Formats: sequence, C-alpha cells, structure tokens
Amino acid sequence: MGALFEPFLYIIGLIVSLYFKIVIIEIVLHWLIHFKILETSNKYSQKTMELLEKATHPVYDKIKEKFPAVVFNGFDFSPFVLLLLLLFISRLLFVLSQFLLS
Repeated sequence: MGALFEPFLYIIGLIVSLYFKIVIIEIVLHWLIHFKILETSNKYSQKTMELLEKATHPVYDKIKEKFPAVVFNGFDFSPFVLLLLLLFISRLLFVLSQFLLS
C-alpha cells in the first residue's frame, strides 16, 4: 500500500523543494537590489523579479493575513515563515514516506 503513495509523496516533495529554492532566490535578489548591487533599471532583473513576485507574493499575503505580527518595524518576516513552513512540510513528507515504505 505504501509503494502506491510513494511516487505522489516524491512529486510533492519535489514541488516543495522547487518552491523553497524560488523563495531563496527571491530573498537574495531583494537583498542585492537593496544594497545596490543589482540595478532595477536592468530589464532582465525587472522581469525576473516580476516573475518571482507573482510566484511568492500571494503566499506572503496569506501569511500576513493569518499572522499579522510577521511585519515588525517595517521588516516583513513572511518569507522566513514560509521557509520554515516549507522545511516542516519537506521533513513531514520524508518521515511519511519512510513510514509507508517500512
């Protein structure tokens, strides 16, 4: 029975891992823009940031809606909350797949 669910857990794990990497890339690009290492006038960086924001900001908005305390003194902690949540989901999927296969 566990072997039937294992491919589904693997695919969900891949999606979670990919989204984790997207969030990390967006955080790093925001820091690079903030510290003036990357210029926003570059059309490639603008398109990349637009794409990443379309992928991440709806989830950030949901986190801010559920936990209004994630914005503290103008600093938004929602990406870090999302990363912790993705790590938790990834670990849960791993434990669940190990449990189902044994």
